Amino acid sequence: MDTPAQDSALLHAILDVTVDAVVVSDAAGVILRTNPAAHRLFQYDSDELIGQSVNVLMPRALADLHDGFMSHHLETGEERIIGVGRDVEGQRKDGSVFPLHLSVARADVDGAPLFIGILRDLTMRNATQQALARSQRLDAIGQMTGGIAHDFNNLLTVVIGNLELMEMRGPTDRQIALIKDALDAATLGADLTARLMIFARKSHLKPRVTDLRSLCEETLSILKRTLGANCRIKTEFGDPLSPVLVDPVQLQSALMNLALNARDAMGGRGELLVSVANVTIDDTYMAQETDMEPGEYVRLSVSDDGAGMSIEAQRRAFEPFFTTKADSGGTGLGLAMVYGFVRQSGGHVTLYSELGHGTSFGLYFPAMAASIDGEDEDDTEQQRAQSPQGRGETVLVVEDNPKVRKLSIARIRDLGFNTKEAASGDEAYAMLADGAHIDIVFSDLVMPGTLNGYDLAAKVASEFPDTKVLLTSGYASDVVTGAMAKGQEHEILHKPYRQSNLALRLQALLAGDGDR
Repeated sequence: MDTPAQDSALLHAILDVTVDAVVVSDAAGVILRTNPAAHRLFQYDSDELIGQSVNVLMPRALADLHDGFMSHHLETGEERIIGVGRDVEGQRKDGSVFPLHLSVARADVDGAPLFIGILRDLTMRNATQQALARSQRLDAIGQMTGGIAHDFNNLLTVVIGNLELMEMRGPTDRQIALIKDALDAATLGADLTARLMIFARKSHLKPRVTDLRSLCEETLSILKRTLGANCRIKTEFGDPLSPVLVDPVQLQSALMNLALNARDAMGGRGELLVSVANVTIDDTYMAQETDMEPGEYVRLSVSDDGAGMSIEAQRRAFEPFFTTKADSGGTGLGLAMVYGFVRQSGGHVTLYSELGHGTSFGLYFPAMAASIDGEDEDDTEQQRAQSPQGRGETVLVVEDNPKVRKLSIARIRDLGFNTKEAASGDEAYAMLADGAHIDIVFSDLVMPGTLNGYDLAAKVASEFPDTKVLLTSGYASDVVTGAMAKGQEHEILHKPYRQSNLALRLQALLAGDGDR
C-alpha cells in the first residue's frame, strides 16, 4: 500500500514531467502550486506565482469574468466551467497576451475546494491554422479560377474561330480593321485565361532536369537590358547546386515577373539580388518557419531594396487580380502565376517584406540529388545531436513580429539559454540601460522605432561592451540592410536558419569568436 510520502513523490514527478502548465488554486483564487511548464509558459520564476491571484495569468477583462464564474459556481454548485475545456487568453509576466486552452477541475480536500487548471499554449496551433486557411483560400480561388478559365477558353475558341472565318470571306477594308481589332482582343483574352490556368495549377508544364544557375544567368542577361542601367543586378550562386525538375520556360517567366515587380517597387533605381543555394529543411523549427516538409531544396531568392509591402499586401499578394499597381496597368496576375507554377512544380514560395526596406521572395524547389554538399542523413543527425548547448546564459530576443519572437524564444530555450524579450530596438536598449543582465542580444535588423538592428548593435558595443550581439534578417542578403550599416560590419544569420547554425553562432559569440 502506498504511503503518503510515496503519493507526494509521485505527484511531484507527474507535475514536473507534464508538458502542459498546471496551476492549483484555492476557492479565493490564490495560487497554491504550479509546475515547471507553468513557469515557462507565463515566464515567472518558480516561487513568484505562489500566493498570487490566478488573475495575474489573464487579461483584465477575462479576470473579471473568471471571478464571476467562480463566485457563481461556489454559490450554486453549477458546473459551467468545471470539467469543460475552452479557448481563452493568457497574460505573461511582461504583459503580452497569447491564446491558450484551459481546462478546470475541482477537488475537495479536507472539506475545502481546490481548483486545478491545465493550460496549453495555442500560439503555434493558431499560426498553423491561419497558414492552412490562407492555403485553402488560395486553393479555393484556384479551383474557381480554373473552372472559369476553362469555360472562358471555350467561348474564346468560338469567338476567334468565327472571326477567322469572317476574315477568310472577303470582307471590306473597314470590316478587316474591325475583325483585326476583335481578334487582337480575343487573343489577349486567351493569354489572360492561360495565365489564370497557371495559377489554378492546371497548365501543362513541361518539366525537365534543370540547372538553376545557368537558367538564371540566361534570364538575367535578357533582364539587364529590360531593367535599365539604374537598376543594378547582383548575383550569389552556391557551389555546388543540386538540379531540380521544373519547366524552364515557366521558371524564366517567374524570374522575369519577380524582377520587373522589383524594378517597379524600386522606382527604376536600386539593387536587385538574385541568389540560388541548396537548403536543407531538417528540423522542426525551420519546417514551422517555412511551412514546408523537411527535405532538401534548391532556393531561388529575389530581393530588392524598394518600397516594401504592407501586411495586407503580403497577405493577399498571391491572390489573382490583387494589385498595388492598378494605376500603372497592373493586372494582379504576376505573383499568382508565380505561386501556381511553383506549387504545381512541388515547391513552395515564401515572402518577407518591410515597408520602406524592400522585399524578398524565396522559391523553393525539391532537390533531385539524394544529399547536399555530400552530407548524408546520418551526418545531419549527428550534427544536430552535437549542437553546442548553452549553460543558462541570458539571450535578449529583439523582434517586432510576435509570432517570430515566440518561435525564436522557443528555439533559444531549447539550446539551454534563458531568454528575455523586446519588441523593438528602443525597448531593448531601455532594458539594458535599466541594468538588465544580458549576455547576448539576438536582434532582427528591421524594426519600428528609432533604433534598427545595426543602431542597437552600435549602442551595445559602445555602452555595454561585455554584451555580445547576433543579428538576423529575413532578407536573402545585405542588398537591403547594407544601407543601414553606417560603416559597421556584422555577419547576419539569415532567416530561415537551422537550429544547428543558431547554436554554433551563439556559442561562437560566447567563446569570443563572433562579431559584435
